[in-house]
Amino acid sequence: MLVPLYLLSYIVWSLTTYQHVHGGILYPYESETREVKPLDGLWTFCTTPKDQSQDVGFSEKWFNLDHHDNKMSGEHCQLMPVPASYNDIPTDSSVRDFIGWAWYRKPLFVPKRWSEDKLKIFVRFGSVHYHAIVWMNGQQVGEHVGGHLPFQLDVTSVLNYGTANTLTVAVNNTLTNVTLPQMQIHHPNDTSRYPPGYVTYSQKFDFFNYAGIHRPVYLVALPSVHIDDITLTTTVNFESNGLDRVTVGTVQFSVEHTFQGSEEDVSCDVSISTQGGSIIHHDITSCSSEISIRQAKLWWPRFSHAKPGYLYTFEVSLIVQGIPVDVYRLPFGIRTVSWNKSSLMINSKPVYLRGFGMHEDSNLRGKGLDLVHTVRDFELINWLGANALRTSHYPYSEETMNLADKYGILVIAESPACTIDSFGEEILSHHKTVLNELISRDKNHPSIIAWSIANEPYSDLPQADHYFGTLADLIRSQDPTRAVTFVSSRSWNNDKAVQHMDFICVNRYAAWYSDSGLLSLIERQTVEELKAWHDRWQRPIVMSEYGAGSLSGFHKLPAVMWTEDYQVLTLHKHFPAFDYLRLNGLLAGEMIWNFADFNTPQEYIRPGGCMKGLMTRERQPKAAAHLARWRYWKLAQNTSGFSIPEDLLYS
Repeated sequence: MLVPLYLLSYIVWSLTTYQHVHGGILYPYESETREVKPLDGLWTFCTTPKDQSQDVGFSEKWFNLDHHDNKMSGEHCQLMPVPASYNDIPTDSSVRDFIGWAWYRKPLFVPKRWSEDKLKIFVRFGSVHYHAIVWMNGQQVGEHVGGHLPFQLDVTSVLNYGTANTLTVAVNNTLTNVTLPQMQIHHPNDTSRYPPGYVTYSQKFDFFNYAGIHRPVYLVALPSVHIDDITLTTTVNFESNGLDRVTVGTVQFSVEHTFQGSEEDVSCDVSISTQGGSIIHHDITSCSSEISIRQAKLWWPRFSHAKPGYLYTFEVSLIVQGIPVDVYRLPFGIRTVSWNKSSLMINSKPVYLRGFGMHEDSNLRGKGLDLVHTVRDFELINWLGANALRTSHYPYSEETMNLADKYGILVIAESPACTIDSFGEEILSHHKTVLNELISRDKNHPSIIAWSIANEPYSDLPQADHYFGTLADLIRSQDPTRAVTFVSSRSWNNDKAVQHMDFICVNRYAAWYSDSGLLSLIERQTVEELKAWHDRWQRPIVMSEYGAGSLSGFHKLPAVMWTEDYQVLTLHKHFPAFDYLRLNGLLAGEMIWNFADFNTPQEYIRPGGCMKGLMTRERQPKAAAHLARWRYWKLAQNTSGFSIPEDLLYS
């Protein structure tokens, strides 16, 4: 793969110089005052031709051409669905493995009335991996660095109202040692094996570097003065009233807006309605205030309450000089998160996490959002009897977070810092930006109980102390209501980052990566190590990854590695250790790696991807899924008295 050195320098430079695109990043719900136009569908897509410089799209100004021009055509161009990763859709491996600038183009129309009504128009991207530059009708309107998170750009002044427009996006998936995640770029000197100027890439993160416009694209039409952001914070108190206990939920809210005049001219008409639509609070007040709700229905995770995932609706109408100008409705839950040295608690009640790490990954679509897969995944989570997931190893879609709220699934929300091994100021600055964007997007989701800074960093290095201490302090300054964690693969006695965390996530693969095949060692090793973590740090411990790979349909007796039988035994051998630790206050959760098989880079140790899934990549259960289902439902029965399903195997 040939990539000019100037391009690599440009990518690094852009990490610290791009402009922040827009203040608020509210989910694009429609209302009486807000109109949303989806731009999903088939776009023209072109990779940079193999025989041309990576800057050809810029030098030839592809962004200035209308959508009929033949320069974004030819063998290097095709139709591409959005949202989707572009890698697995063509049959050409050069597209699958492409690294560099790819170009998207979409013709669109906007109604003339948007101009007549003097609306503000934004183009909103749910996620573009990794670096996106955006033009509307040949005018650059902004850029964004970093995948997995949304951004929106003001296009009001560059649109052609009532006639044709062209949206162009240049996307670069080049990763470096200062991106999140990191990738190493190599320039081999061995001319007997590589042609002059050849560039190779290597990565430590263990998933395929899918690229493209991964999540929905919208035009969002808002009033010229509008609600820009909303922050909700909830607390719960229990008051005694004779023999009765009254639940009081407090909702602190702050509504940011774009009005530039005096704050005395602005107020907010706020109401809160139940899940059934009944209004239980209504008031015209300042745009930053507090509401108390007696007999509040709390948001609970699955198996902590008979009716988990209860959501109210916060509705706010922005009033400027006595005139309502904008309306927004936000689902939310009333709950608190707390912790002590052994437990995580929701609404002051200890909760034991049981679930898995996951990936946004599916056949053909890669990391592209597909609501069929998303809903299917949550149906399977319900079937398995789980109550928690970790967004390994990056932020998942907003649609996934919305479903977690509704299903009552606890979420550890993770940044895209996977297996980072350097901790300089440049990557630290970018990491801060990513965490700020993540918290800004997801701060109102009741399902999210913790922010995870990273997965399996080289946190035994001395620099990790300052690096992770700085980021933990940043998170707490932005959101003191949730826990801070990260996922460690280092030892309990040499990890420099764990001291800054509220609870500890540990990844271990007994009888797989260590002592391969020796199932008899699992229980002893798991108890001894997790006990050592807890004794040293006096914090809640979550086993955030454990497991084994299996090829669907491969069986052998006695069991050997890679069989479904071995995967079942690996999980089963952990359960007595977990039960001992849990009953002795030493374990706050267990999470299997992984929910479903997923794609990885080509390696001789990977038979087509990572095969540690309970489910195949097609979301069909392996034998281990039935065992995990038995485990999780029995935990629900034994700890909370829930009835197990009639079709539960091994009951």
